[in-house]
Amino acid sequence: MSWSGGIAEWVELDTAYISIAFSWLVNDAYSRAIWLTAGGYKVKIGGPGTFLNADLLKDIAEVGGQANALVHHNPNATIASRGCPMNCSFCIVPKMEGRHFTLLPDFTPRPILCDNNLSALPSDYQDFIISKYKTANVPLLDINSGFEPHSFTEETYKRWKGINKGAWRFAFDEMKEERAVKRTVEILREEPASKKRVYVLIGNEPFEQCYERVIKVIEWGCEPHVQPMIPLNAMTKSPVVQFDWTLQRLKDLARWANRWIWRSIKFDDYKKVRVV
Repeated sequence: MSWSGGIAEWVELDTAYISIAFSWLVNDAYSRAIWLTAGGYKVKIGGPGTFLNADLLKDIAEVGGQANALVHHNPNATIASRGCPMNCSFCIVPKMEGRHFTLLPDFTPRPILCDNNLSALPSDYQDFIISKYKTANVPLLDINSGFEPHSFTEETYKRWKGINKGAWRFAFDEMKEERAVKRTVEILREEPASKKRVYVLIGNEPFEQCYERVIKVIEWGCEPHVQPMIPLNAMTKSPVVQFDWTLQRLKDLARWANRWIWRSIKFDDYKKVRVV
């Protein structure tokens, strides 16, 4: 088994499996499939990256989701539910997994939990997940996809605080979410900044609105992780350039935020002395 940068590959008997996390890896997967087919393997390709691009692969492999693809991407990862009711336009989850939750009570507890929207799950199922981790004596080191500010409450925090060993991850994707995000920050007020990681989508709104969201995250005592918006079926890892953005401006803001340069220099000053 091997995995690297969002693509995983493993072999079972005469069948080779490829799992793709992102759409821009489709061409790479196609090349691997040709090589594996030449070696006499039957090839199956799955994963989120194939969802909108299955037609590009069906002449070389059987295309479809693999139930065990996640663990092949990361042996320490697991998922206890699929789907998300939020229906964000820039997210593949509701289109691929649906807007209603599918609960997976037979999941195996592992250190990284990748559910899409834990805080919106039924309370009794959240309790079930936590109980299963405690019974298995498996430390929960990272709730990878995080919580949803619209459904995050004091009860959510109290419920997960005793088991979450990693950061509290949530998103601030649009200015209309400000009130819900700020309420989440207030609930987490006792947590240090390093444990409040906020995903900030940029490029989906004009620069000033995106920049304001990044600054608010910092002012609220959290750490931003900036993500330029990429089309769901992008064939290259290239962000959307719209409104008053440029590609360089997207890169600059992401680097300034994600490399923690904001701790020592203002963004306008960073642009003058940037090091690519």
